[in-house]
Amino acid sequence: MSSRRWPAGEDGEGTPRPAGPVQVEELAAGRRSFLRTAAAGAAVAALSGCGDSLEDFFRRRFKELSPEEVARVLERVERRNKERFGKDTTVRADGARPGVEFGYGLDISRCVGCRRCVYACVKENNQSREHPQIHWIQVLEMEKDHGVDLAHADLYYEADAVPRPGKFYFPVQCQQCRNPPCVKTCPTQATWKEPDGIVVIDYDWCIGCRCCMSACPYGARHFNWAVPTLPPEELNPDQHYLGNRPRPKGVVEKCTFCIQRTRRGRYPACVEICPVGARKFGNLLDPESEIRKVMETKRVFIFKEDLATHPQFYYFYAT
Repeated sequence: MSSRRWPAGEDGEGTPRPAGPVQVEELAAGRRSFLRTAAAGAAVAALSGCGDSLEDFFRRRFKELSPEEVARVLERVERRNKERFGKDTTVRADGARPGVEFGYGLDISRCVGCRRCVYACVKENNQSREHPQIHWIQVLEMEKDHGVDLAHADLYYEADAVPRPGKFYFPVQCQQCRNPPCVKTCPTQATWKEPDGIVVIDYDWCIGCRCCMSACPYGARHFNWAVPTLPPEELNPDQHYLGNRPRPKGVVEKCTFCIQRTRRGRYPACVEICPVGARKFGNLLDPESEIRKVMETKRVFIFKEDLATHPQFYYFYAT
């Protein structure tokens, strides 16, 4: 059995050395070192191809960043927006306000199924317009005779005028659950629930595995299969890092209660646009808020209540 020779030294000759535990360990260490170097090289090549830097790749989670690091991250997003769209944007990272827990109410006895909320949401939150077209709000048309029954729901209804006789309309979006199954399944902790009740996503940490989509019982999370199409003239420049900034290909996105608006004291875009006032929004901790009045005076129910996700989104009947 022949012995291995190690690389030649200064005298140009290799030194015979029998195989043994020390040699095997040294060979393994060398192989691991090579693989680490190769992996790092591949990572650098991949990052350079998609416009990311090593700083992006090795960045800590957003919740762990210092104010100075957050400022650098926001500056980077604004710079990339400018490069991509040729338009100046303002990207903020406003945190949750103390004493605020957002709640949403939807009056299904008043909704007429016009879908204005859908397209106001698309415009406000920089969603892809086509290839793929992504809607964070989905309006279901249902039969009055069957009540809230998904087996008799039509997401793709077409009508010359709404509401149609014998029908009612049931919009569905992220329910901002207090016990969100999507958060539990995320392997990278790219999604979490904020103190004001909003479930957010850090798109830079999302790996697109879609575990959260499988876990969500409301079908409220949506995957970007391609680079989102967004005309520069339609870009909303008022953005939040955890909300409506343009998303890359291959990540999951969803409704965030228009975090860029609501954390500054404004209503979500869908609430403002509703022509019949079917949507209500406010602070659940404020006894004088509109949403609290709804909770205390209307017939309120929770969608899929038996799943114990405990949403902060409530449906109600005003009449």
